[in-house]
Amino acid sequence: MECQPRKFSFSLGTFENAYMEWTSTRSYLFGLLYGSQWRKDQERDLKNVLKNTDQDIPLVFVSGNHDIGNAPTRETIDNYCKSWGDDYFSFWVGGAFFLVLNSQLYFDSSKCPELKQAQDVWLNEQLAVAEKHKCKHIIVFQHIPLFLREPDEDHDYFNLEKSVRQEIMEKFHKAGIKAVFSGHYHRNAGGSYRGLEMVVTSAIGCQLGEDPHGLRVVVVTDEKIVHRYYSLDELSSQGMEKELLDMLAKQI
Repeated sequence: MECQPRKFSFSLGTFENAYMEWTSTRSYLFGLLYGSQWRKDQERDLKNVLKNTDQDIPLVFVSGNHDIGNAPTRETIDNYCKSWGDDYFSFWVGGAFFLVLNSQLYFDSSKCPELKQAQDVWLNEQLAVAEKHKCKHIIVFQHIPLFLREPDEDHDYFNLEKSVRQEIMEKFHKAGIKAVFSGHYHRNAGGSYRGLEMVVTSAIGCQLGEDPHGLRVVVVTDEKIVHRYYSLDELSSQGMEKELLDMLAKQI
């Protein structure tokens, strides 16, 4: 159960906001809000940006609220899938098993409960596959974090409702999932739950906190998962640190 290449890039949020308009009161309009008049222009601009990336490195897209809405419908999910691919799926790389989930279905599935049920059934099947093949690691990508810092923190816009969160955390723990990588918060955050690491990565575009514009580099070896957040300035002036470069070299 292994595929090549052994590196890929994943997007948990937005690469660029081409039509962000700042008003005199410093409020802002995001072009990728679902249903925005700018959406077609945004999709065109984003796809043009992606054409300039290394074509040998696959891109993995994770759907979020700016793609399918805070309360998605079958129509918004279908439209996303036509442009970007499945809203949830799995893949293998080097003996590690990766799960991409549609976390909007956990946030509010009131308009498409049957789609949330379908993802639940699929996820249970995928976890059974992972157990059967004794994979080295199981790693999850989803837009909305389970939690920001503490597993029992109060629910708000940036995490999942507590009862939903607890059910998922227990399922992930029992399945041996090592890490969940999320975005949505536009700030760096994270914590842990019974050996499950929750990694929340800030934005390459709009920042809502003090973090610099940047991205997270993740290296997965047979033994561990190592990740570092780099600002764009750091990467352009200094590059990645030697420890990660050495680890990457051994994986290629």
